[in-house]
Amino acid sequence: MKVIQSWYNRLVEFELNALVIDDDPQVRDLIADILRTASWQVEVVSSAEETIEVLENKEWALIFCDVMLEGTNGYSVLRHFTEKQLPGHFVLITGYGSAAGALDATAIGAHDYLMKPFTVEQILRIAEEARQRYISTLLQEEVQFSDTPYTPEIPLIGKSTKFVECLKIVGRIAKTNLPVLITGESGTGKEIVARTIHLKSDRADKPFVVVNCGAVPTELIESELFGHVKGAFTGADRERRGLWEEANNGTIFLDEITETSHLFQVKLLRVLQENEIRPVGSSQTRKVNARVLAATNRDIEEEVEKGRFRQDLMYRLNAITIHLPPLRDRIEDIPLLAEYFLSKVSEQAGRKLSISDKAMEILKNYHWPGNIRELENVIMRAASLADNLIHPNHLPENLKRATRPQTNISSTTEKEVFERFFKTESGEWLPLNEVQKRYARIILDATGGNKQAAARLLKIDRKTLVKLISKN
Repeated sequence: MKVIQSWYNRLVEFELNALVIDDDPQVRDLIADILRTASWQVEVVSSAEETIEVLENKEWALIFCDVMLEGTNGYSVLRHFTEKQLPGHFVLITGYGSAAGALDATAIGAHDYLMKPFTVEQILRIAEEARQRYISTLLQEEVQFSDTPYTPEIPLIGKSTKFVECLKIVGRIAKTNLPVLITGESGTGKEIVARTIHLKSDRADKPFVVVNCGAVPTELIESELFGHVKGAFTGADRERRGLWEEANNGTIFLDEITETSHLFQVKLLRVLQENEIRPVGSSQTRKVNARVLAATNRDIEEEVEKGRFRQDLMYRLNAITIHLPPLRDRIEDIPLLAEYFLSKVSEQAGRKLSISDKAMEILKNYHWPGNIRELENVIMRAASLADNLIHPNHLPENLKRATRPQTNISSTTEKEVFERFFKTESGEWLPLNEVQKRYARIILDATGGNKQAAARLLKIDRKTLVKLISKN
């Protein structure tokens, strides 16, 4: 029970602590200010000596560390971090970046490698990744001694027609060796479907290797997948097997496949055609037997039409296509999924938790831009705030605002809606740029602060959204 109580206390009270290590006060303060605007608690230090002491004084969810520090370098700090097995998302910063440097940094434990000059967008992206990673760690760490440890995977639960049809396809194709393309919005469960295909195949006892193509820098992805020989590039002081070889006789899952470059797509096509890889720097090919599953949250045919993805590679990958429906199209599955997530929390907490009818109605009426992953996070948050029964007041405000009773909507004229949102308190209409900014913020609020989801709903890119909401 102490473990469970500790977990609940940390989930309710947890802070996002970030440490910024840089002897350049301008860079240090800029990163700190950006993180503070995103609700992080930030401390800054300027020397490596000071850092070693501070690193172990607190649980850091995110650490930014410059490579060049007075008296030592960021790699020394990183080695100390990894040797001590400290928690946190470690990011090395450099003004002299290179692919080799990124490779070295990630090889010894860095989670990211940031090159100057960087953008606000890059810092916020890294911060969001660190936040998600920290919450996931927090939820698992305190319950690891349970007989049934918490697993954050999106479950294959549902009875809706669209979802059942997907599972039928999974069952039919699992034992084949055909490539499979899994499509669907973020948070719909593409990776867990890929894992299910693997586990139901004849390769189930062999490796299942996941590659997030969107997270691997373009200049590193070839080495990451196909490996490299000693001396292939600066810093390659030893031979390294790639993830494709790690997946030999098993399954390799290429997530976010549409985020890859054209050059890499050409090489990937050859691997799929020949079933062999060529490590970076080698003149020899190696036969590899791995089943390929790929996934994307984009419309791959549209990507082909716009010239961002090779048509011949698409045809190679989509021998079988499974499209996962968004949660808003699976309304009858929302209570089942909510009860599942709640049962997992109840099991770990040692007490029965349930959801009121009114709260469940709000869940069913919300549009869920973050899909099942967002639902899971909402349930976890609500469970941490409730005693035994989740009421509407335990749910995030954006869910309740997005699900106003239909009677209010139907009795409100279009003019009244516009006046409510787009007039000042003195009754004057807002200028167009302010209307756009306010509308963008409403959508961002409705997506729970998920900029990617908000941008998708607004049909603009993420960078444009950030500029829009930042306008003075």
